[in-house]
This record gives sequence, C-alpha cells and structure tokens, in this order.
Amino acid sequence: MGRRKHDGIEVVSKLPWQAGIVLGVAGYAAMRYGLAWCMTMFGGPVGQALGNSLADGAYAPAAWLLLIACWLAALISYLDGRRRHHLLASQSGLRSLSAMDWREFEMLVGEAFRRQGYKVREIGLGGADGGVDLILHKDSATILVQCKQWRTKLVDVRVVREMYGLLMHHRADAVKIVAIGHYTDDAQRFVHGKPIELIAGDALLAMVRECRVTARPPKPVKAA
Repeated sequence: MGRRKHDGIEVVSKLPWQAGIVLGVAGYAAMRYGLAWCMTMFGGPVGQALGNSLADGAYAPAAWLLLIACWLAALISYLDGRRRHHLLASQSGLRSLSAMDWREFEMLVGEAFRRQGYKVREIGLGGADGGVDLILHKDSATILVQCKQWRTKLVDVRVVREMYGLLMHHRADAVKIVAIGHYTDDAQRFVHGKPIELIAGDALLAMVRECRVTARPPKPVKAA
C-alpha cells in the first residue's frame, strides 16, 4: 500500500482546527521562551550562554514561522471541514453523486464513515490510484475502503478480488467497496462468506441521509 509523504502543515491540517491553533501557540512559546529557559537552567556554563542568546530573540523568526504554519494548517482544517459538511448536506440523489469529481466523492465517503464513529485515514486523495482510498479504524478493527465513482460501468469481480488480495496482504479485518452504480453478479457471488461489503449508490445515499439526521440537534420540547 503506497504511502504519500506528508509535510508538517498537511499533518496538522488533518487535526481539528482548534488543535492547530493550540499547537501554534504552544510551539511558539516553547521555541521563543521555553528552549532558552531549559538551556539556562540545565545546560551548564555553555548552555547558559546559549540560553541568553536565545532569550535575546535568536529563534524568534523560527518561532513566528512555526506559529504561522500551525495557524495556516488550522485554517486549512477549518475550510476542509466546512467543505465536507457541505458535500454531506448537498446530496439529493445519484445525479448529485455523479456530478462530483473523484476527490469530492472520496471526501464524502470518508465524512460519512467519520460521522458513523470511524477514525478515517485518507490514502487516495493525492491521486486516483485505484487502490485503497480510505482506512477505517473502529473497536480495534482495520477496514480498507475503495471508492468507485463509475457513473455507468458495473464494478466487476476483478476489482473485488484485488481488494480481497489487499485485505489478506495487509491483514486487515474487512473491506468496503463504495460505488455509485452496482456490482456484477460475479462480484456479488465472490463476496459471499468473506468480510467484504459492497455498498452501491442507493445504500450510500441512505448512509449519507442517516448521517444528516443524526447530526441534527434535537428539537426543544415545549413546556406544557
């Protein structure tokens, strides 16, 4: 399973945006003041001299860069969250699912699973690689997900066999294949008795609608 390299901003942007704000402030304080204090207190004569230099602002530019990078990642996380929420809220049928590009489709599927309580790791958002797009974690189980935004083509047994091979190779617990369309009869027969779930467009829409319902706050009860 190929893994993309992640830079620091991308890693932090995967966290809740509030975490990026806190990390930026904490990182700035640690680099601007904490490092100098540690060197002065525990570094001996050489450390004291270096600590005094740091206290005078030698690392101030780096501290500011760290703060800005973390806050930029927090902004990305916030905007990304709004986009996912919009994707989830705007689906009205198979036509709207088909109108998305492949990246939006993966984001929608990932958000739907996230609303179901899964921890979602996005693998395929860097390119349409045809392999594992999402990895789900829940109750110590690891589930591999492939998203197929084929508008007319049926998902055949070859795709299902490939995912089953990945399941065995990576020793995952289950596989979910999510498609807008349907699956061939051979594909449906192949999954019998195996930890593979085939999710077609209608089932995906039902999952999305259920997530929207559970996300709504309960209506206030009027006093008698």
